[in-house]
Amino acid sequence: MSTKIKVAVIQLYSKPLDINGNFAKACDFVHQAAEQGAQLVVLPEYHLNGYLPEDPVYIEQAAQYQEYLDRYCALARELGICLVPGTIVERHPATTQSAIFGSRTLSSEHGDYHLFNTSYFISHEGEILGFYRKKNLWRTERPHQSRGQEKHSAISTPLGKVGILICWDLAFPEAFRQLVRDGADIVIVPACWTLDESSPYGLKLNPDYETLVLNSMVTSRCFENTCAVVFANAGGPSDTFVGLSQVAMPFVGPVNRICDSSEGVFLADVDMEILKQSELNYLVREDMASKDWHY
Repeated sequence: MSTKIKVAVIQLYSKPLDINGNFAKACDFVHQAAEQGAQLVVLPEYHLNGYLPEDPVYIEQAAQYQEYLDRYCALARELGICLVPGTIVERHPATTQSAIFGSRTLSSEHGDYHLFNTSYFISHEGEILGFYRKKNLWRTERPHQSRGQEKHSAISTPLGKVGILICWDLAFPEAFRQLVRDGADIVIVPACWTLDESSPYGLKLNPDYETLVLNSMVTSRCFENTCAVVFANAGGPSDTFVGLSQVAMPFVGPVNRICDSSEGVFLADVDMEILKQSELNYLVREDMASKDWHY
């Protein structure tokens, strides 16, 4: 039995608010990946309609999330692949309980509601095996979205134990630690990491600092956790989008990647033997499982 899992990463440019057009394009790329033998296909964050949280159309589209989630489940079942369809922004009615948990309540003509940025793991049989709602919101997301309240937990899948994080979560090693301590071997990170909110101060010091940040963090997270990191970023014009989607492994670093912000799909083998040997070398999981684990 092969120890390798064939993962496809799709770097996609989405037209804002064109939810049907973006869905159709995403499906085309997923079909391409399946035809190339992918067992797991991953799309980027906000790929269905971009991010325009103050636009009434955007708010209306967020209420349609179940329709597109169901269609992605049907696609995974049709193609016989596991699928992480990036993230889907969901509108849910506000409740007393959600207010207690600190969710941000927004209002419209349809009443009070919450927006969550959610990523799902769908099996090759079209079943939802788990989901994750983004906890670590970027500063411009905080006025519009609610944080996920569930703990970071690994998802049992036909490919092994998988964890999901979203974009800015990448900057929080604690999130990876929780997933790995729960048994995750692969951590999937859909993202929409762009340049339009880069630090002017940072750009003066290093005009390419966003590239340095992403490449450094993806590689660091795979080494320090003896796990594979599947980073699927949005693509598009290089004056706004960073791209750099990649799959990274301990010992190796990036196994395959897109080196710019262009659209595309690539495949990479996640070799479980590499993860096993890296743990034998670094003993990260063994340390975390010990009774005297000091963190």
